[in-house]
Amino acid sequence: MTDTAVAAEDRTRTPERARRRRGGGPPGEPRAVGWLYVLPALLVYAAFLLYPLLRAVQISLYDWNGNTLATWAGLDNYADVVTDPALRASFGHALVLIAFYALLPLLVGLVLTAILSRAQVRGLGFFRTVVFLPQVVAMVVIAVAWRRMYSPDGSVNDLLRAIGLDGLTRGWLGDYTAALPAVGLVGTWFEIGLVTVLLLAGTGKIPTELYEAARLDGAGPVREFVTVTLPALRGEISVALTLTVIAALRTFDLVYVTTRGGPGTSTSVPSYEVYNRAFQQGRVGSAAAIAVVLTLVIFAISFGITRIAERDR
Repeated sequence: MTDTAVAAEDRTRTPERARRRRGGGPPGEPRAVGWLYVLPALLVYAAFLLYPLLRAVQISLYDWNGNTLATWAGLDNYADVVTDPALRASFGHALVLIAFYALLPLLVGLVLTAILSRAQVRGLGFFRTVVFLPQVVAMVVIAVAWRRMYSPDGSVNDLLRAIGLDGLTRGWLGDYTAALPAVGLVGTWFEIGLVTVLLLAGTGKIPTELYEAARLDGAGPVREFVTVTLPALRGEISVALTLTVIAALRTFDLVYVTTRGGPGTSTSVPSYEVYNRAFQQGRVGSAAAIAVVLTLVIFAISFGITRIAERDR
């Protein structure tokens, strides 16, 4: 074989060898190099999220008070989550709070969006800023303010007396029946701004031609909202529900400042039970088991909301 033929054969084989070295991938940087770019973020994620989570799972398998030597408990702590009436009630309270933190703000946000998307409102930017303000205030500050408003001589009872509803006045946070709804309404007030701003941002990307076409077809305000605005806001609704449901399930500071789970255990929630068992009762293993179960519940609900939203698109 001549030198020219050998050189031509080598030039032919060189690209093939390169493709084999790259594992048959697309041209450019080897894929392994891409992992080097995300490695710092992965290390931070593993150090501050994955390791503590795995450590919590390990602790949940032991009976430990945080100081002395732990003893093996197996799945007993997880069994307590199901069999202990107080723990079952705390998860039930968290589900009730979802209605106040997620469903009510979404309903109010949709109504406000429907009104503002049709009307040419001056100062809409200022309105968004005002309605979003609760999100930038620490929840502890909000809880202290609402605790004062809910007190027997607070502004809520003063308002009821002013409009002639003296029979409804009470110590709201000390009433077994009213305490949980009272706490939930604080969450409603807090989350309305976030949901409304998300939905208003979503309406800004809806083409005006769709509204014009609907009006030419004789659609009224309600039909226009149902057929044009609502379908276009599925992504924003999914994000809003995910954020607010997570906030409802992991709420702690509001309950801690306003009621500390009382009266009795009528406002106790899983996050508060984690604190109470770990730092008040010295049952760290049980607290870790509650935290793990709560994490799984949050993940399952968030995953379900995301899948439903993706399926409907």
